[in-house]
Amino acid sequence: MDDGIDFGATTQALMDRTAEWGMSALGALLVLFAGAWVARRIRTVLQTRMGVTGVDATLVPFAAGLVYWGLMAFVIIAVLGIFGVPTASFIAVVGAAGLAVGLALQGTLANFASGVMLLVFRPFSVGHWVEVAGTAGTVKEIGIFSTTLHTGDNVKVVVPNSQAYGQVMKNYSANDTRRVDLVMGVSYDDDLQVTRDTILQILGSDDRVLSEPAPTVAVHELGDSSVDFVVRPWCNASDYWALRWDLNRRLKEGLETAGCSIPYPQRDVHLHKLE
Repeated sequence: MDDGIDFGATTQALMDRTAEWGMSALGALLVLFAGAWVARRIRTVLQTRMGVTGVDATLVPFAAGLVYWGLMAFVIIAVLGIFGVPTASFIAVVGAAGLAVGLALQGTLANFASGVMLLVFRPFSVGHWVEVAGTAGTVKEIGIFSTTLHTGDNVKVVVPNSQAYGQVMKNYSANDTRRVDLVMGVSYDDDLQVTRDTILQILGSDDRVLSEPAPTVAVHELGDSSVDFVVRPWCNASDYWALRWDLNRRLKEGLETAGCSIPYPQRDVHLHKLE
């Protein structure tokens, strides 16, 4: 009885196994490189198509990158399948791991989801003046996780997207026109018709005030010390602040020239001499 090792059979088995693994490795490399090439090609075509169709420039790299990495995930799973790895179990493990990571990163994922919504629905764009999360400023960047604003005094503010999309937001640049809301008070002794005519004449002399919609000038309230007029002209959004500041000065000067007085709160003090 020969207890020796059959080196011939062992060598043949090793050669067969090496050839088998070699073919698997070669097939895996081919699938990996071919899949990566196809994914990159699809990403390039998608970027080109979205650029031609006028899709927002901020959305293009995000959408193309999302498609690319989704395709690469399928390529990697296919490569593992070539090596005999049970992909169903692998997908289950990845899913469980993804759930655990998702629970640990709820805030980050909320910002990501909100970023996707901002990029898709576009409630504001880069360059718009907005108020989000209690902060007003010009939008400089809309990222996947956060939105960057520059305030009027040039302070950079980074707002998490979950707050930018999950709360009430105001977009002051969304519409072409805006209404300037002012309140002008005159004395109870002044002629109200003269006051109204003077205000309308000042509004009509400014080219920035739009004729349509027509300005509103009306007695709004009988205050403690004055008769208050609401002054509501319309203008282009780009003229809003300059017009508002100019009208405050011009209305005061114009009303005083017309003989109207701008009252201020007064208090009468009566002194009584005690005997």
